[in-house]
Amino acid sequence: MKIGSLPVYYAVRTAFDLMFAVRGGLSVRGRENVPTGEGLLVVSNHMSHLDPPALACAVRQRRLLAMAKEELFQHPAFGWLIAKIGAFPIRRGEADLESVKLAMSYLEAGESMIVFPEGTRSDGVRMLHIERGVSMLAKKTGVKVLPVGINGTQVLMPRGAKGRWRHHVRVAIGPPFTYQEVATGRNERENREKFALEVQNRIIAQCRETGLDLQPPASLSEPAGVLDAPQNVLVPEDKP
Repeated sequence: MKIGSLPVYYAVRTAFDLMFAVRGGLSVRGRENVPTGEGLLVVSNHMSHLDPPALACAVRQRRLLAMAKEELFQHPAFGWLIAKIGAFPIRRGEADLESVKLAMSYLEAGESMIVFPEGTRSDGVRMLHIERGVSMLAKKTGVKVLPVGINGTQVLMPRGAKGRWRHHVRVAIGPPFTYQEVATGRNERENREKFALEVQNRIIAQCRETGLDLQPPASLSEPAGVLDAPQNVLVPEDKP
């Protein structure tokens, strides 16, 4: 099973390495927690368009795949590039089961994939509730889930505002876990809620390792979507 081009992925990642270095640097804690040789879901807080490249630069042991909204692939050059770095399209706002099955097949084949479980960018103060899609992928594939906290991208490139030119970005990577280890409820709904709470708490814990006191959402809710599309590893998901 082949997706994208490793040389292109590494070239783009190198470009972002240089960008972060010029604009204040990027430091990483917990790289030893990244498992190799098996499928992996990388889950993180999401505050900026720079979060995906920050993850790609931080989790250097793995090539990170992700889904991107279908419209991005309609631009010939840009669509070619994001496909080469490991993106594949999903139709947002509907149950795109083909893309979900493709994502599952990549994970089961040992690939690693970014999922932003909040579904969209937060304000960097309070986390949004965890979307259902990450629970479904983790349960059905049985792969390890890697919690990551990011701090600083929201200063370099905040949502809807002009950012600073230079600011240090910090990434903290926690120990991996699986759906089966934490889904110990009496029924499936309770299992999803337990897993979502675990994802939320572990991401918040890693954010605090970076110095970001990210607060939990006001309530833990469960949207009805089949899969809330995660974004591409190096591609912003929408406009401010």
